[in-house]
Amino acid sequence: MRSAVSAAHRAPIAPRLLTWYQTSGREHLPWRRNITPFRVWVSETMLQQTRVETVVPYFERFMAAFSSLEALAGATEDQVLHLWTGLGYYSRARNLHRAAGELVAAGVRELPHSLDGLMALPGIGRSTAGAILSIACGVRAPILDGNAKRVLARYHAIPGWPGRSATARALWSAAEQETPENRFDEYTQAMMDLGAAVCVRGNPRCADCPIAVDCAAHQSGQADQFPAPRPRRVVPQVEVHWAVIRDARGAVLLEQRPQPGIWGGLWTFPQAASSDALQDALGATQGELRQLGRFSHLLTHRRLDIHVHRLCLADENSLARLDGQMGGRWYDPLSPPAVGLPAAMRRVLDQLQPRD
Repeated sequence: MRSAVSAAHRAPIAPRLLTWYQTSGREHLPWRRNITPFRVWVSETMLQQTRVETVVPYFERFMAAFSSLEALAGATEDQVLHLWTGLGYYSRARNLHRAAGELVAAGVRELPHSLDGLMALPGIGRSTAGAILSIACGVRAPILDGNAKRVLARYHAIPGWPGRSATARALWSAAEQETPENRFDEYTQAMMDLGAAVCVRGNPRCADCPIAVDCAAHQSGQADQFPAPRPRRVVPQVEVHWAVIRDARGAVLLEQRPQPGIWGGLWTFPQAASSDALQDALGATQGELRQLGRFSHLLTHRRLDIHVHRLCLADENSLARLDGQMGGRWYDPLSPPAVGLPAAMRRVLDQLQPRD
């Protein structure tokens, strides 16, 4: 594809982007205040595949609970996942917790200040490491988050889906080329802000863009075609069957999901792949399992068809037997413990009626 502005004469992004950032940057974001490697790490992890407005309250609650690497390492996984409930992609939270534990166990009280050192930790890829280094450690390092990919793909008219190796290499080359030698901390944040507020996925605001005059995609009238979309794929559907088991107080019985797997480490109702398998797992008799409802829940790589059942037990002895058999915990919706719950669980708990 031929660009209206040749690559040889396309001006560097940084000077104009930094000028724009002085008046249009999102300085109000909580992770832009009191910048530390730890705060940048947490914010960048939360922002992966998640919108800024969703992340802000989660970040503030997380920082209030775990203000340092040591505090995070000293928490239980349940405490960490509880504060992540509803944010999704729970492996991010588990990786944060695991990495903090590894560092503190090794006698380290802060994140490494090198690309290799950061990328050796669970859950930290090259772009997240680059953000930590450039924003908080005074080390020049390029980033390539979703916003940067979009800006660079359009500015340089880089074809292909960014998930393909050749396209990713071209984008990383552009990211390295455009990152300035000075003020790279501001440049990194400006790149994120431009992609989030102006160079957006649908209907980019090219008229408000400080680099549009040299943007190859804009000049060719094809900004909406970069970057190329992910190839279409079939999303598999998976059946999930849950059993709502209540005691006399109205508390519900939960079990912790195994790792790895869907919702690994989180707490759900007792679960199986079919109603028959659920009945067998619970040792229920015919008629004790009654369906309450059904709904669809979309995850990244699959769609869940969730069936919610009520287990109607005949007596307290049956309940005691089941409690010992499941090895779970009782969850009182009126006084909930600090445990991690999937968003789908929260949805059901919020809709449960006392008689259910």
